[in-house]
Amino acid sequence: VQLQASGGGLVQAGGSLSLSCAASGNIFRRSMAWFRQASGKDREFVAAFRWNDGEQYYSESAKGRFTISRDSSKNMVFLRMSNLKSEDTAVYYCAADPKGSSYTIPQYRFWGQGTLVTVSS
Repeated sequence: VQLQASGGGLVQAGGSLSLSCAASGNIFRRSMAWFRQASGKDREFVAAFRWNDGEQYYSESAKGRFTISRDSSKNMVFLRMSNLKSEDTAVYYCAADPKGSSYTIPQYRFWGQGTLVTVSS
């Protein structure tokens, strides 16, 4: 499956932004996730959901501010981000199908190309 992330941009601290990830194939039976990578840092987990029951997982940084969702009918996944902080500045990647049992490790079978989010303080 091919993934295309979009929606990044420049936003002021405290603002909101929604990211989208369009999949070329059916995502109903795929667990999906968002990761991010700031300049000079490792890729880190942001949010994920498990396909079979919709269980959601969030990083400590994302809890209470970010929401992951999907529209299986449109094969799309979203990340709604609010109360953005300068430390949220990063390239955000969507991913599908974790290789193992963990949803928080950046070992997924499919990755999008990333979309840049810049939060100005």
